[in-house]
Amino acid sequence: MTAIDLNADLGENAPDRIVSDDGAMLELVTSANVSCGFHAGTPEGIRGTLAAAVLRGTAIGAHPSYDDHEGFGRRTLEVTPAALQAQIEYQIGALMGLASAVGGRVSYVKPHGALYNDIVREEALARVVVAAVRAVDPGLAFLGLAGSTANRIAAEAGLRVAAEAFADRAYAPDGSLVPRSRPDAVLHDPELVAERVVRLAEEGAVDAVDGSRIRVEAQSLCFHGDSPGAVGMARSARARLEAAGVRLTPFTGGFTGGPTGGGR
Repeated sequence: MTAIDLNADLGENAPDRIVSDDGAMLELVTSANVSCGFHAGTPEGIRGTLAAAVLRGTAIGAHPSYDDHEGFGRRTLEVTPAALQAQIEYQIGALMGLASAVGGRVSYVKPHGALYNDIVREEALARVVVAAVRAVDPGLAFLGLAGSTANRIAAEAGLRVAAEAFADRAYAPDGSLVPRSRPDAVLHDPELVAERVVRLAEEGAVDAVDGSRIRVEAQSLCFHGDSPGAVGMARSARARLEAAGVRLTPFTGGFTGGPTGGGR
């Protein structure tokens, strides 16, 4: 039976900036990428999301970013390698502490926003991020874009690696994500998204913006919790996957040994 993980970026709400319905998303996904506070969220809110994930039995991942609360972590910042490594270590460590306080544990790391996109191709930056993960806990898994430089570096460093695809983001013909500056970068049609996730799970393929079909072999599919209609898209996708006989399970439960990678 085909199996796939569904993940969402959560823990990003603050009293003055509510961006997602974490409770509803946790009913639908199998892994939660929880903000570490640098791009969004508050300690209290993040703790609440972690507690809800523990109650649901949802796998928990750290979602570190550039120190960019104003820009929601979606701006590339100039930062020295030493400073960036320390910032990532700090974020992962903080989330691990909060998770432990509510009876849970962090099992993987998925960088957020601009940092995630930057390490898709920038090897030096990817090495900094991977070094930070290993320094905190080499047993943590790494979740990154299928076919990315970051996934290759993480696997070479001995981390367990899972490849990710995006249910609600448009793809360029080279397998990269269409920049958010473009109006067609984020998808909103629940039926279209549901069709995409079934194709990704069963065929390892997705249609790019130019109509070409590209290979995207992934163990986890992401929904952005802050996207308009995110809950509806995730609900439709989950229902379609279940109807197709696809088993939904955290990707961290599928590791049986050494590093695994993904390619597009």
